[in-house]
Amino acid sequence: MTDSPDAGRALSFGAVTHLIRERVPGKVVAAELDARMRAVLVRRNPGVLAVGARAEALPFVDDSFDAVAVSSAWHWMDLALTVPEAARVLRPGGRLGVLWDGPARDVEWVAELLDPRRDQIRPASDHADRHRLELPTWSMPMTRDELAGLASTYSAVITRAAEEQAETLRRVERVATDHAGFGSGTTVQLPMRCRCWRATRG
Repeated sequence: MTDSPDAGRALSFGAVTHLIRERVPGKVVAAELDARMRAVLVRRNPGVLAVGARAEALPFVDDSFDAVAVSSAWHWMDLALTVPEAARVLRPGGRLGVLWDGPARDVEWVAELLDPRRDQIRPASDHADRHRLELPTWSMPMTRDELAGLASTYSAVITRAAEEQAETLRRVERVATDHAGFGSGTTVQLPMRCRCWRATRG
């Protein structure tokens, strides 16, 4: 990490911090409000400055970052406050990047497994859609238990009442048990997809 005038400065939210640390030859700051998750972040990302901060009220001066990156956390934020804050801390020409990865819900058995819902990040207009990038689908091997554990991490499940959460996880287990991919082994390939959006501060 360097503080030279030519070094970049990036602010990250979510699981993308380690990738930014490997690619940014400057200072990386990670914002994580939860103290337990912040401790894990620091342990896994030596050299990254981790701060307890909300995206809606960033404790940084104006024009202080070259990039702000948000990974699978956008849906937790109040966008009416977050977008102006990101613009405030970005230098002119700086980039806001939002990425969202998860199971490919347009695959029939995945939709049945994880309860299809609307994408929570949508471009505001056709113009905004020009700044969207969809990466090729890839897959992850997962066991039945891992599929149930994955489902339990989604905000659409976490924010439900306890009985609704339990019913969702029971449904996931039923679908996983019936899936043909488990007939000859202990894992199935879960198709994954990543979508990205970017905006540049003028």
